[in-house]
Amino acid sequence: MTIENISANKSFGGWHKQYSHQSKTLNCNMQFAIYLPPQVSNGEKVPVLYWLSGLTCTDENFMQKAGAQRIASMLGVAIVAPDTSPRGEDVTNDEAYDLGQGAGFYVNATQAPWNRHYQMYDYVVNELPELVESLFPVTSKRSISGHSMGGHGALTIGMLNPERYCSISAFSPICNPINSPWGEKAFTTYLGKDKTTWQNHDASELMRRATNFVPTKVDQGGADNFLVEQLKPEALEAAAKVNDYPLELTLHEGYDHSYYFISSFIEQHIRFHAVHLTK
Repeated sequence: MTIENISANKSFGGWHKQYSHQSKTLNCNMQFAIYLPPQVSNGEKVPVLYWLSGLTCTDENFMQKAGAQRIASMLGVAIVAPDTSPRGEDVTNDEAYDLGQGAGFYVNATQAPWNRHYQMYDYVVNELPELVESLFPVTSKRSISGHSMGGHGALTIGMLNPERYCSISAFSPICNPINSPWGEKAFTTYLGKDKTTWQNHDASELMRRATNFVPTKVDQGGADNFLVEQLKPEALEAAAKVNDYPLELTLHEGYDHSYYFISSFIEQHIRFHAVHLTK
């Protein structure tokens, strides 16, 4: 695999770097960011936290706004942030912000014309980690986290692949997308009208029937404009109670859906992952 370095910025003794590469899974050029903590300069290999961003975002939002590098530097954790969808002139798109480029929903599309490029599940689970682990000084120990649409992606990908991830976390995730306007729109478009095929991409459905558990942490803002209609954390909480899933879900009064919320609690999340990544 060949990749091109786009930018490099030193941060808390480590390096934040952006790369582009041609993705065979997505049939387009993709961009991702990686933060390598200072421990790698001493010849150490470090575990990786994969971060999945939300609607309209790219790899840049989290890396520039969350303030994650300081604590990742202290704890010796690399962070990898992919883009949220395939992009390019020949990639199918939609005028709406919640569909198409910037809104891949971390699923493998089965419906034409979306299925030619929109295979974000396979990209996040397989292609990107294989690339990262072959080219950077990291171990095969992984955790996964995300925000909003990316929180949905982190929860579902983590639960569908419990052998691949040491821990899962999410900020303001879409917890029950089969009953959410965002999820219904995206799943109808990418997966088709048969709603039985949607259940494998719904965190509440997966948590309710899980048999292999991954420690999971979710934080939700109480003043989030999307809380009631789109996010539905109560569905996830109810699902966890069905089989005693190890879910830590906290509602924070006054916080909204923004990166002000994420930056307020990102240290807790990275510390949570570091505990499980170093076991």
